[in-house]
Amino acid sequence: MTVMVRVPTPLRKAVGGARDVAAAGPTVGALIEDLERQFPGIKDRLCEEDGVLRRFINIYVNGEDIRYADGVETPVKDGDELSIIPAVSGGAGRSSESIRRWTL
Repeated sequence: MTVMVRVPTPLRKAVGGARDVAAAGPTVGALIEDLERQFPGIKDRLCEEDGVLRRFINIYVNGEDIRYADGVETPVKDGDELSIIPAVSGGAGRSSESIRRWTL
């Protein structure tokens, strides 16, 4: 079965610059293994050494977060769409003047 994998900008270099790639397998974990076969080294960017997804990597199947399904054992079927979404954090801190205005 073939699943379309949406690749975020930070990982596109690992897949030859592609925005979307195809992968095959019955589960998310199997898709990750197929991606590793096609693009050696990408699994290290997605998973810890023990195979668990890195905490800053979120994966969605057809818009559903796999953390609320079966994790990497989440089943996929032909035609599904898998999205890899890196967590984003940070930003500009508020100035003390801005904080003071909000707390008055």
